[in-house]
Amino acid sequence: MGTGSRSPKDGHEVLLGKYELGRVLGRGTFAKVYHARALSDGTNVAIKVLDKPEAVCSGMAPRILREVSAMSRLSHPNIVRLHEVMATKSKIYLVMEHARGGELFARISRRGRLPEPMARRYFQQLVSALRFCHARGVSHRDVKPQNLLLDRDGNLKISDFGLSALPEHVKDGLLHTACGTPAYTAPEVIRRKGYDGAKADAWSCGVILFVLLAGFLPFDDANLPLMYRKIQKRDYEFPPWFPPSAKRVVFRLLDPNPETRLTIEGVMELPWFKRSLSVDSQLSLMENEEDTTTKKMMIRTISMNAFDIISLSKGLDLSGMFEGGRVREQRFTTKETVEKVSERIREVGMKLGYEFENRKGGIVGVGKDGSVLKVEVSEVAPPLLLVELKEEGSTVHVSDHGDVDNGNGERVKWDKMRRELADIVFAWHNLDDDDDT
Repeated sequence: MGTGSRSPKDGHEVLLGKYELGRVLGRGTFAKVYHARALSDGTNVAIKVLDKPEAVCSGMAPRILREVSAMSRLSHPNIVRLHEVMATKSKIYLVMEHARGGELFARISRRGRLPEPMARRYFQQLVSALRFCHARGVSHRDVKPQNLLLDRDGNLKISDFGLSALPEHVKDGLLHTACGTPAYTAPEVIRRKGYDGAKADAWSCGVILFVLLAGFLPFDDANLPLMYRKIQKRDYEFPPWFPPSAKRVVFRLLDPNPETRLTIEGVMELPWFKRSLSVDSQLSLMENEEDTTTKKMMIRTISMNAFDIISLSKGLDLSGMFEGGRVREQRFTTKETVEKVSERIREVGMKLGYEFENRKGGIVGVGKDGSVLKVEVSEVAPPLLLVELKEEGSTVHVSDHGDVDNGNGERVKWDKMRRELADIVFAWHNLDDDDDT
């Protein structure tokens, strides 16, 4: 791949001095997935290697960023974990947990329908993981057996968040992008009139439960308009071997009306769902529920953008992934109050020629040169706040270290902004800023 070296021990390629690459696990249009081993501790991982120029030219860059954003905020035993993101001028590397059991789809293809206890176990893990996603504002939007992997112990792992929706994608409380795999996609998504991502995922769960127990799709037709009509009319049939109690679950999930459809939370309360649920699994679900309550109690001045949190970890920093790192933004954490932060930024900004106004999403400063300074403040963990200063629309150039140059060699704005705000900054969180903490 042109970015590694050969290990003198066994001749395997070593990626960026950190991972020994092994066999190819899968191939896509713009990516390959390799099995790899971390040189630091021998951990087995999967590395998705993407061609950066092709991703940009094909319009795949937003999908890659979205996948990283979603996976970075999700830590759950039934979701594939993203360990690290690395990038060179030509490649992007997503280092992920290795699910050595392969796709659930392959297991269904080999065995046909699954026994009810096995199907219920996978379904329990799927629902638990999606409940966790939804509590954090993430909708998967492409739930299907091909995106459900299995680890060495046969536990389910949700993967491929490239079509996921984050809180910042919601408009007027709804999502509006039609996406997903037709046979698993909720009818309201196809209608393009706005939909609730969590309810759309619930529909997909109904299709998957049907497939697990029946061995085939409830709606499957090469003629898509005809298939969509069947979906709207609930036109499908259960095979004779389908468990009666599971029929009721599927029927309530495959409700074309999202308002009356069974929700993920509702599924978790059903006796059929709770049956055979191990004590450990029940405790895990309870822990997730407690964690969700804690998260809801956190008051955020602005809905936290996934990129804010990612930026705090160099291993998952997306700055300049597609634009060479030349972005006009600064992030810092502070222990001051929101009121104090806003007051100081206004004071300093006005000295730099900005006129401030309150807008939806935060305060905004408009500069004399036409630039716009957006300020977002989010609570990370009391009493720590994350502050993002982002400038758009000016001709000011920014160095890779966050320094601003006005084109004549004079550093402006950010240097002064950083000096003036020193009294409220706990730590700056930009790449290569370790000396500014």
